[in-house]
Amino acid sequence: MNANEDLEKLLENFPFFIRQNLINHPNNDQLIEIIMDLGRRPEARFINHSEYLSQKIVSWQDIDYITKRISRFSNENRAGIERTLHRISCMRNRQSVINGLTCRVGRAVFGSINLIRDLLESGHSILILGKPGVGKTTIIREIARVLSEEMEKRVVIIDTSNEIAGDSDIPHSGIGRARRLQVSKSELQHQVMIEAVENHMPEVIIIDEIGTELEALAARAIAEKGVQLVGTTHGNCLENLIKNPSLVDLVGGIQYVTLSDDEAKRRGTQKSILERKAYPAFQLAVEINDRYIWTIHEDVQNSIDLLLQGNYVVSQIRQLTNNGKLQIKYKNYQKNNFSQYKNNINRYNWKEFNNSNQIFIKNENNFSKYNTKKLVFYCYSISTNLLKEASAKLGFSPVITSNIEEATVIIGLKKHLKQNLRLKKLAEKSNKFVYSINSVSIFQLTKLLKNVL
Repeated sequence: MNANEDLEKLLENFPFFIRQNLINHPNNDQLIEIIMDLGRRPEARFINHSEYLSQKIVSWQDIDYITKRISRFSNENRAGIERTLHRISCMRNRQSVINGLTCRVGRAVFGSINLIRDLLESGHSILILGKPGVGKTTIIREIARVLSEEMEKRVVIIDTSNEIAGDSDIPHSGIGRARRLQVSKSELQHQVMIEAVENHMPEVIIIDEIGTELEALAARAIAEKGVQLVGTTHGNCLENLIKNPSLVDLVGGIQYVTLSDDEAKRRGTQKSILERKAYPAFQLAVEINDRYIWTIHEDVQNSIDLLLQGNYVVSQIRQLTNNGKLQIKYKNYQKNNFSQYKNNINRYNWKEFNNSNQIFIKNENNFSKYNTKKLVFYCYSISTNLLKEASAKLGFSPVITSNIEEATVIIGLKKHLKQNLRLKKLAEKSNKFVYSINSVSIFQLTKLLKNVL
């Protein structure tokens, strides 16, 4: 991996006693940030250790020397250096006077995404999770370059704090041919995300640090328009997103579903369980565990379902060895709770099922002999995508029609079906099977389909 860091452009803004120590430092290629707090010794933080740069303590004059040589601080207390990727953040006292600086070294690291190069070629949306400082911004900067230059896609970057493309009107070369939209205020990031889709026709949108509910909703809206997303957010793993009410929409959202007494007893769970509400905005997720060890979720919606059922295990771990080779370790998912229904399906009492989920049926005895290959489904008040997803869990592809006359099985919400007397008469006349679910729920629909099949 090659790094283009422009370290000299950062150090030339520091007092001589700090600059001289770092220029000749043997580990300056591993420098992460420089800390300068009033009344304390200046400190350099490297990848694996920290050390003081001088016996001299930092004075007001030292801080003032630096702040006069960089750009103005924004409302977020961040500043930068023209045509570089470095970032300077300040701390202020109660009088809003700057009394501390955090100077982070920005790098364009070419080859930093070798671990997930194949995932980019898939065209799926990718969510990158990790703690602050693990290199998420460096990773998506390299993703922008690869997608725009090597894969020749139309890429737009939403650069809220100018960390991805640098603090300048001219973007840093590290993003390749990608274009970037600067955001004047962080609270407007969700609006700029939608603006990028509507005005600039991107194939890929890259977003750094999705952190609010509005930004999560904007990401969902972009995903529904068919645009590939690459985004980052803070968190160690997917489970953190489920517990974060602001960001849970990124992985489809969650809702409570109430089971019947018999069903709760069979599953050995409480009557109220958690379930995913909708499709995730991202199909792939990458957890940055370490600099060279990443956890990959190749199917986010399946991972979330397993997490909510308490049956989750890691699917894939990728590691870059010292000799530059990629190692991939697979671990199988534990069998989820739906497999229990497969074993218990013969124990279901048809009469029980008829009372709970079937509104009416012309002839019960004929149904058991019905050829399931000839089933044609009509979705009434539920999404066809929901039916396809539930069917995929059972391993078959349903035949779905938009013409109710061609359907042999009608599935819909109970409250809507009861109100439609014309549908009831049509089903009785043409001997169609009509089934209902109490709420728009993958769990309920999967259970119903198991009995139908």
